[in-house]
Amino acid sequence: MPNLILSEINIYPIKSLGGISLTSAQVEERGLQYDRRWMLIDESGIFLTQRKLAQMALLRVAMASEGLVVTHTGKDMPPLLVPFETTSTRSLLVTVWEDICFAYIVSPEANAWFSEALGIDCRLVYMPDNSIRLIDPNYAKHKEKVSFSDGYPFLMIGQESLNDLNSRLDEPVPMNRFRPNFVFTGGQPYDEETWRTVKIGNILFYGAKPCGRCNVTTINQDTAEAGQEPLKTLSGYQKKGSKVIFGMNLIGLSTGTVSVGDKITVMEAGTVANAG
Repeated sequence: MPNLILSEINIYPIKSLGGISLTSAQVEERGLQYDRRWMLIDESGIFLTQRKLAQMALLRVAMASEGLVVTHTGKDMPPLLVPFETTSTRSLLVTVWEDICFAYIVSPEANAWFSEALGIDCRLVYMPDNSIRLIDPNYAKHKEKVSFSDGYPFLMIGQESLNDLNSRLDEPVPMNRFRPNFVFTGGQPYDEETWRTVKIGNILFYGAKPCGRCNVTTINQDTAEAGQEPLKTLSGYQKKGSKVIFGMNLIGLSTGTVSVGDKITVMEAGTVANAG
């Protein structure tokens, strides 16, 4: 058996903003603790991402003892503190793809900060524990819930997969183009796309389906500039159906703590459903 080791843990507390690298994290049903529990919405309550607003890449998020600290790398703006516990009682329905669920508006101050940062009217919302958004029933195991992520609680990518992709590119791209929660070393390129059941340390995960990729992968996360790669190259050899795939969507089957350095054990591998 290959020696597979968890090498990175990343969370993205505010959907489509910068990620945070951790040495350990709590695995919860919806995803890693704090992962994509906040989101920006437009005036109609529809989610905002880098797909249409590439400049969201310039917003960085850090963890402080009392909450998230958001900064803008391209504008001279004071940092914004977003408390972990929202005191707002203003709720509304928000839309993430085809899903509608309720969320709390964080604060007028946060709304004003992000509206200035992005140059559009937008609002910051938070998903409380009693807001229910379910994983696609075609792939869920036990009607699991998910946060504001695109559809699944966890995304895993092997370092060897990125190494293989970069060997095909004129200019290599960093892992942050793909926004994984888990990165691991060892094994062969794209092994993860065949995993059905896998353990990270003592935590069990189910491989739901390979991850279909979008134009966010073409956006430089340091400059917010977009190009054609790596999507163009991936489409030449990593296509299933109509989707370009890279990485594996996971559903947690247990909860607990994962840490960088944890051993990864493949319990079951085989043919996995196409990205849809």
